Amino acid sequence: MKTFNQASDTQLIRAFQEGNASALEILINRYKDKIFSSILFLVKDKYLAEDLFQDVFIKVIDTLRNNRYTEEGKFLPWALRISHNLCVDYFRKVKRSPAIKTSDDRDIFEVINVVEDSPETKMMQAQSHDRVRKMLDMLPEEQREVIVLRHFADMSFKDIAQITNCSINTALGRMRYGLINLRKVMLERQIAL
Repeated sequence: MKTFNQASDTQLIRAFQEGNASALEILINRYKDKIFSSILFLVKDKYLAEDLFQDVFIKVIDTLRNNRYTEEGKFLPWALRISHNLCVDYFRKVKRSPAIKTSDDRDIFEVINVVEDSPETKMMQAQSHDRVRKMLDMLPEEQREVIVLRHFADMSFKDIAQITNCSINTALGRMRYGLINLRKVMLERQIAL
């Protein structure tokens, strides 16, 4: 088990395909927060996000078991692409667009690892997270999506471009305009983080 914790994604996938279920568990634990938060960001419903998260890993397991995985060394972008596609499929199924609305859930920020020293620090962090979430909700969907995938899922622009089905330059442009718009909102509303 210790050797698996340091194993690469490719090694873990190979071990799982050879029958070692604990290798898959380590792989899932390695990326579950990033995948879940990206789903939650899109659907804005914790219970729906949990269902879609399970569907993602059912697809992942099925693909790995049937030896159809071909994304050598690119497990996270591949899994995020599956999650993004499942979210899009869900919204198509219910015939509505994946509009992101302000809600009281702060789960999107559970993936941020912050050392919390005191109740005051916790309260200040919660207020900052709430302000950031509200500002993100003011952005156009494409800009929001790129910012969240880049800053909360730590994805490269190449991977973001693949997931959002656009060019790298388009992803970079969306990021640039998203950040410009966030700064504009902060100045206009005099928001301090």
